[in-house]
Amino acid sequence: MTAIYVMSVLFGLACGQAMSFCFPTEYMMHVERKECAYCLTINTTICAGYCMTRDINGKLFLPKYALSQDVCTYRDFLYKTVEIPGCPHHVTPYFSYPVAISCKCGKCNTDYSDCIHEAIKTNDCTKPRKSDVVGVSILQ
Repeated sequence: MTAIYVMSVLFGLACGQAMSFCFPTEYMMHVERKECAYCLTINTTICAGYCMTRDINGKLFLPKYALSQDVCTYRDFLYKTVEIPGCPHHVTPYFSYPVAISCKCGKCNTDYSDCIHEAIKTNDCTKPRKSDVVGVSILQ
C-alpha cells in the first residue's frame, strides 16, 4: 500500500510540472532616458506561461503562506548591459536587463521579479529609435 501511495504522489508531482507551460519567451522592450537623444529596442527573453494552481476552499483555516499560488518565474537568468546612444557625458548611458535562460513554476521572488499584476503600460518609444544597436550586449 505504501508503494502505491508513493508512486501516486510522484506521478502527481510529475504531471503537475508537465501540465505547466512556463518557458522562456522572446520579448522586445524599448528603453529610453529623458536625458538621452534616442530610444533603444532590446530583444530579450522573459519567463511567461501558465502554471497549475489550486484554489483551496478552506481559506479561513489555513496559514497565509499556504494561500500563495505559483507563478511562472526565472529559474536561471543572467543580466546583459547595453549602452543607450545619444546620452550627454553627465548621464550614465548603461542599462542592464535580465535574460531568461530557464523558467519554473514557483513562488514569486521579489528580489528579482515584479510580483504585482498591474495594468499593461505602453512599451514603445517616444524618441527616435537607434536600430543599429538593437539587442547588442556590451557587458555581461
